[in-house]
Amino acid sequence: MTLSEELRLRQQGAVAAGVATKSIFADRADNAELWDIDGRRYVDFAAGIAVNNTGHRHPKVMAAVAAQAERFTHTCFHVAPFEDYVRLAERLNAIAPVRGAAKTMLVTTGAEAVENAVKIARAATGRSAVIAFSGAFHGRTMMGMALTGKVAPYKRGFGPFPADVYHAAFPNEYLGVTTEAALASIEDLLAVDVDPGRVAAFIVEPVQGEGGFVPAPDAFLRGLRALADAHGILLIADEVQAGMARTGRMFACEHAGIEADLVVLAKGLAGGFPLSAVVGRADVMDAPAPGGLGGTYAGNPLAVAAANAVLDVIEEEGLCQRAVAIGQQMTARLQRLAERPDMAFIGDVRGRGAMVAFELVDDRRARTPDAERAVKLVAEAQRAGLVLLSCGTRFNVIRLLPPLTISDAVLNEGLDIIEQSLAAIAR
Repeated sequence: MTLSEELRLRQQGAVAAGVATKSIFADRADNAELWDIDGRRYVDFAAGIAVNNTGHRHPKVMAAVAAQAERFTHTCFHVAPFEDYVRLAERLNAIAPVRGAAKTMLVTTGAEAVENAVKIARAATGRSAVIAFSGAFHGRTMMGMALTGKVAPYKRGFGPFPADVYHAAFPNEYLGVTTEAALASIEDLLAVDVDPGRVAAFIVEPVQGEGGFVPAPDAFLRGLRALADAHGILLIADEVQAGMARTGRMFACEHAGIEADLVVLAKGLAGGFPLSAVVGRADVMDAPAPGGLGGTYAGNPLAVAAANAVLDVIEEEGLCQRAVAIGQQMTARLQRLAERPDMAFIGDVRGRGAMVAFELVDDRRARTPDAERAVKLVAEAQRAGLVLLSCGTRFNVIRLLPPLTISDAVLNEGLDIIEQSLAAIAR
């Protein structure tokens, strides 16, 4: 029995079954490579689900954390605030796509940031309702699940959820949902289900993550911004997975040229350390009374040091531009594969920057999903030494999330494994 097999048995006996995992037990990692406890090497096209945009253990990030650890690891910002938190807030305020002067609060997870964004929006508007979208993922907390537009596995068996949450259609051209239809669904919702005067916020992912890496068309985001303005509704951009240079811009909503009222960040913000943020209009962020926001671990000093280093690395190493180049390489390779007669089950290739995905289908014309083939591909790729993730409301989408610091050699190695694995499951 291998060490991985032994640990898998121990996990089954000790860890809750609802905590789903792969069978790769990590021992060490470096940039875009990961080694398991049996010494097997993997190319990492998951990056901790878009957390390690700057790669595993980036030297500048590790040095910043080590230096902070020599000073202090925790004070609770509410008890003894510190300069690096303020400095990170200043830096995020300067770059976030929000209207006018901005302010920031730091917390720990993406879901926690979403929860606080909703709290802030309600406090600022005096309204309670929130409109999210089909296919959305906003976390596993109760409000996060209420906002999420995907039942399995996130919502099944956990209700009832918080009230005053509504879902409109998210545009998906591949599945026939146009921008016009999606905007019309919001208008219908405001006419039929909820008075616009009661809606505090829209919350939208500029590129849906768990929903299948579906980019919101620029026209849709601009239309959503216009609707928000027309009804006095705040716009929350959930940039948890798409932010921090992943799509070729620091924030994905920048592609549409819009400004949000609140921006939610996490994942790639701190290079592997748990940190999230809500950045928003100063007047909106200041609506909650003192003491209404925060948390014991919110803005942990080690994570804050990592985040300041991550911002440095993104700028110094040109990671926005690198994301564009990586995305072009991945997309071109996948499109060439989709043209092969033996790979007619590749139904769509899409994405922004280095946030790329492809759909697997039974019938390209009917676009019927092939979730079983997606499972086989992930497993085959893992056997060949590549970490892949699936997603999508129909469970048939493969998403590619290599670190933005990946070398061309390792990137091409991973793409070679995808090609070999696709050929293996085509038989």
